[in-house]
Order: sequence, then C-alpha cells, then structure tokens
Amino acid sequence: MDYSIETAPLEELQCDCMIVGVYQDRQLSPSALALNNSSQGLINNILSRGDIGGKNGETVLINAVPHTQIERILLVGLGENTPLSGKNYKKALLAAINSLKKTQIKSVVCCLAECAVIDRDWQWKARHIIEVFNDVAYQFTHTKSDKDTEIKLEKIAIAAPENERALAHSGLLQGKAIAEGMTLTKHLGDLPGNLCTPAFLAEQALELGKQYDSLTVKILEESDMAALGMGALLSVSRGSRQPAKLITLDYQRGEKNAKPIVLIGKGLTFDAGGISLKTAAGMDEMKYDMCGGATVLGVLLAAAQMQLPLNIIGLIPSSENMPDGDANKPGDILTSMSGKTIEVLNTDAEGRLLLCDTLTYAERYNPEVVIDLATLTGACLVALGRVASGLLGNDDALCNDLSAAGETANDSLWRLPLWEEYQEQLKSNFADMANVGGKDAGTITAACFLARFAEKFRWAHLDIAGTAWRTGQTKGATGRPVPLLSQYLLDRAQQSD
Repeated sequence: MDYSIETAPLEELQCDCMIVGVYQDRQLSPSALALNNSSQGLINNILSRGDIGGKNGETVLINAVPHTQIERILLVGLGENTPLSGKNYKKALLAAINSLKKTQIKSVVCCLAECAVIDRDWQWKARHIIEVFNDVAYQFTHTKSDKDTEIKLEKIAIAAPENERALAHSGLLQGKAIAEGMTLTKHLGDLPGNLCTPAFLAEQALELGKQYDSLTVKILEESDMAALGMGALLSVSRGSRQPAKLITLDYQRGEKNAKPIVLIGKGLTFDAGGISLKTAAGMDEMKYDMCGGATVLGVLLAAAQMQLPLNIIGLIPSSENMPDGDANKPGDILTSMSGKTIEVLNTDAEGRLLLCDTLTYAERYNPEVVIDLATLTGACLVALGRVASGLLGNDDALCNDLSAAGETANDSLWRLPLWEEYQEQLKSNFADMANVGGKDAGTITAACFLARFAEKFRWAHLDIAGTAWRTGQTKGATGRPVPLLSQYLLDRAQQSD
C-alpha cells in the first residue's frame, strides 16, 4: 500500500474516492462541508433523505459526484459533534475501510484525520489511519493458488493542513513501520505448522538481520541450550522431529552502556498438547501458539524502521509440542537452567517451560526491564475474552507504562493480581514446583510460575491467548500486541531524548 500526506485543497485532488465524516443531526465535518459546497449541496441532499444519520460507524458510498474531479465520496458517521474517544475514532476508521473492501476503488483521500480526538494530535491520527487501513487490507494468500485479493486499494492519501504536515508525516512514518510489523506478525501466524517450523522462524529472524545494520541475529541450537542447562525448554522439543531454536535478536541504537529492554516471545510453532493431547476441535488453531515470537519479530522490524534510539533484545524460544515416545510425560521431573526443578503434571502447559529457561537466559543481558508475551492460557480467554490481553508483573511502574501504552495504541491490557497466595497452588511433593496449579486462576498461576524465574529484574508478562488471533469466519492472526509494544518503545524513546 502506498501512503502519503496531501495538503492541497480538496477541489484540486483527483482520486477514486474521498472519505469524509458527518456528525449526527446533519452536521458536516470541514471537508464534508467543502465537498458539499463544491457539489451543489449533494451531501446535504443525501443526509436529508435519511440514508445516513451520522451514528458512529455508519457509512454511505456516493457513486456519482457532479461538478468535481472526485469519482466517489464515502460518508462516515462520527456520532455527536464532540471530540471522539480513541476507540470511537478507530471504529469510524474500521467502518470506512471495511465499506471499501469489495469495491474496485484503488485510490482514496482520507479526510478523517481532521476529526477532533480526545488528547490526540495529528501524528497519532495519521498513524492510526495507516495501522487500521493496513490491518483490514491484509489478506493471506501465500498458500492459495488464486492470489487475487478482495481489496483493490493501492494508494491512500491522508489530507492535512499545511501547518500540521510535519506531525502528520511523522505519524505516517510511525504508522507504516508499525503496520509492516503487524503484517509480518500476521503472516507468520497464519502460515501452517508444516511451513512455519522453528527453523523457518529462525530464518525469518536472520533475514531481518540482513536488512537492518542495527540488528544482529544469532540462533542457539539444541546443543547450545543443552550446554547452558536448559532442561525445561529442551524437554518440550524432545517429542518433535523439528529441533528447537532459541532465536536471539540484538538491536542497538541506544547509548552504548544503556541497559536493554528485553522482549521474550513464545514461539511454539504447533502445540498438540504433547502426551496430554488436546481435543481435535480447534487444534488447527494451535499453529498460532507462536504469535508471541512472531510479535517480537514484528516489533523489532518496526523499531528498526523507526530507528528508535534504544537497546532492545528479542528472545524467541521456538519448538513444537508433539506426542512422541520421547515426549514429556505427566509426573516427569525437569531441571531448569536456573537449577530449580519442575514436576510436569500436564504436558500441555509447555509454554511456561520454554519461557522459564529463556527468562533465566535473559539475566546475562543485565536488562532494565523484561517483557514476555505468550499465547499461554485458555483461562485468559475465559477471563477477558478477545478484547484485552492479560497483564501481570512484579513492577508497578512497568505495568502502568504498559497499560498506558495500550490505551494510546488502542491495544488494551487488563492487569490481574500476582499475589503470593496463588503460589500455593504450584506446590509439588516431588519437585520445587509443579508446572500447573489446577483449574482455578489458570492465567494467574501460570504467571506465578514464571515469576519464580524473574526475581532478578523488573518483569511483566502479557497473556495474548485471547487477542493474538480471531476464530470462526474471520479466522486469522490479529498482529496484536505489536501496536502496544511499539507504543511502549516510542514512549521509552521519547523519555530518553
């Protein structure tokens, strides 16, 4: 998709479609008013017929626009004529791009950045137009013989006044970087497990390293992990014919001695559950169990494109979890890299086994903060649905920063407690801890398990089991939480200026 900022008067522009907003009670946005005047009251005529009432998310496509060079006008309802919330702005953007999906429109000028949004500037508004439009325009065709996509859009210009050009252009650059990070994350998530293996994920990371001088990539093989004593991580890969990989990405654009931000993403490219085999229904969606790892790749791509002045380490433990004769068995005792022992009560609680050794490995980077993200527990989907990702951590300031970034990015988090009482559920008669804590508070006890390996640094855990992909008729990866983590890094970069 080609994106640009356009500051010329609307009447001088040529495009297949111009997107303008209308408010309730037939009130027009500035661009809608200008088009109405240049088209001899066309928009007012449409409103007077009642085809659109201005409710947020309503749309009407006008296919004939006399007396102008514009071929079509898309009217988008904005609700009451007051500043929009960030979520209502996104709702209007989604309605706009979804209404154009099945048309033959190739070029649009979007005038919705002129809408007032509470506490948001032109940079934020322009960025969100690109993120939302690119998200909806994405379609997975890699494994289809027919590569033709439903949406024909090729060019999107964002209309802005000359005095806001600089902010809008900055938002464009941020939006393109984050959108590309989301596209990479979604593409990797949507690939099937027979193509997207741990080795394939490692290859994608190496390709990123070739594209950006600021990014150094190394791959730890199973022999390297064995030498480090990663007994928990390697126990998961024993049941698979695909060797595990620990993918390490080192992004350096901050001060030389500045402590890095470490991002750890679970990269389980397929999860059958191991010996504790999952039920058949929906098991195909377990190719999405690597979305945490895919997100780390997407976020580092965005950071490299934005040239953020930070030091960031990305760690992706990648494996499969399969029911082989050498796979983990319930009752097995593992020794983690930290030396702590783990009783495996359920082999389908394997993600925490990958993450715990990677958390210990992260200590060598002397991190300022560590953030892990994983499609870890179905319990998080039960608790929060597909709206918010779960957040737990041992540092209030870090958790507050992440929550604030989620609000800004329209990529919400909800914090759950990490109280000592929940640790009681992980007691084992035979090891230092069990890998599951029973059916109660599954998301919390999973984080309690990880917390035991994150005692030496500020740490937060994001459970994205409900938000990393959609199911049903719209099944597919969402690219979340790339926007959230990109915003967190943008906030950190601004603090370091």
